[in-house]
Amino acid sequence: MKKFIAIFCALLVAVSATAQGAYNIAKQQARNAAAQEAQNQQAINPTPPPAPAMAPPSNPQPNPALEATLRNIANLHADFKGFAANPTNQQPLINNLAAAAQGAKASPASVAKLADHLAVALAGNKKLVAQHQKLAQNIHALFNSSHLSAAQQQTIMDGVQKVFLQGGVSSEDTENVIDDLKKIATETK
Repeated sequence: MKKFIAIFCALLVAVSATAQGAYNIAKQQARNAAAQEAQNQQAINPTPPPAPAMAPPSNPQPNPALEATLRNIANLHADFKGFAANPTNQQPLINNLAAAAQGAKASPASVAKLADHLAVALAGNKKLVAQHQKLAQNIHALFNSSHLSAAQQQTIMDGVQKVFLQGGVSSEDTENVIDDLKKIATETK
């Protein structure tokens, strides 16, 4: 019986060793098959060569009309701020308002009248300081009303009126500015 158990154990060890060898061989064959499949796939669908590096975009030339518009809005904004220090010096504002139109120009009398009414509305009003940029943009747009529909003009006028009234400008001073802007929008149409 001892002999039988000894033979059985030896046979068990031999079978186990053979099974382990077969397992390792199967693993290696699976690796080889996977590598072969990857090569076949690459031959069927070769990976495209890397795209050539794109040349950096050349610096486009600035648009002169856009540059002029941005410069004019900045100048109007500065003029509005200047009224806090010296509300009587309207000449820079008149010059910048006259330069705002890129097409048809408003009459010098209309521009001067608007400058006078803006000076009255903006002088010493600290509530409007935060709205100066928006006012400059809207007023510049109205000086170029040929590019605006009637509905767009009205929206801009309503926006200017709202800013002035919320900023504490009197109804009369607000109405004077709006009337001047309507006249200028008509002249520059």
